[in-house]
Amino acid sequence: MTSLITNQLENLQTDAPPATIERVLVSTGVIDYFAPMSWKHGTLWVSWNGHGVSCVAPGDDPEPFIDRHAAKVGRHVARSRGVPLRLRDLISQTISSGRLGTLRVDLRGVGPFQLDVLTTIQDIPPGELRTYAWVAEHMGRPRAVRAVGSALNRNPVPILIPCHRVGTSDGSVGNYAFGATMKRTLLADEGLDMQTLDGYVAAGFRFMGSVNNTVYCFPSCVRARSIHPTNRVMFKSHDAASDAGYRPCTVCTPHGSPS
Repeated sequence: MTSLITNQLENLQTDAPPATIERVLVSTGVIDYFAPMSWKHGTLWVSWNGHGVSCVAPGDDPEPFIDRHAAKVGRHVARSRGVPLRLRDLISQTISSGRLGTLRVDLRGVGPFQLDVLTTIQDIPPGELRTYAWVAEHMGRPRAVRAVGSALNRNPVPILIPCHRVGTSDGSVGNYAFGATMKRTLLADEGLDMQTLDGYVAAGFRFMGSVNNTVYCFPSCVRARSIHPTNRVMFKSHDAASDAGYRPCTVCTPHGSPS
């Protein structure tokens, strides 16, 4: 009887449609779908699977994105007719708010150190700029500044996980995977006054203090931006601020790790 049933079931089997197999592979994260979506700066290419968004990049053509996906993710990627509406809305909300919120990202291919870096930079508020050294300090790895830069360069989901909010030790925005102009544009979108920041950098100023409370901050810190111009004092280094009797801001923590 068992043999008969088995034979009958085998006779009922048919090959699954190719599209069904592909959807199963995507849902389980074996391969990814990708498609373009509109955003305020043109076209954003997005790849995703059942674990979340796996790669993003702006651009007009798919080929550079496919190459980027291969380098950053390493899985096969198949063209989809479009980004699902719900996912598109979540991506748009993340870009608008500057926070991941409920958007899931697939970081399965990211190593422990890089994951720590990407987790740390999510604490940087939109429209604010920190340094590679700040990230290293907050990870408890103060000597790993270069490694932090390398980890950010390998970020598979920039724009969503904000490596554009990390700049150089002199206070400038520095390089970016999609060019310095795009990095400045993203920061300006989030409310950072780039012209004022450029002026501070040109003058060699890295920190801003308030004479009212003798606290110093990164110039982009929300507290620094609320200091009245007549109460501002600028510093070129941590030591200069400390020697003048100023203490670091507890919000942007410009020196050392948070307590």
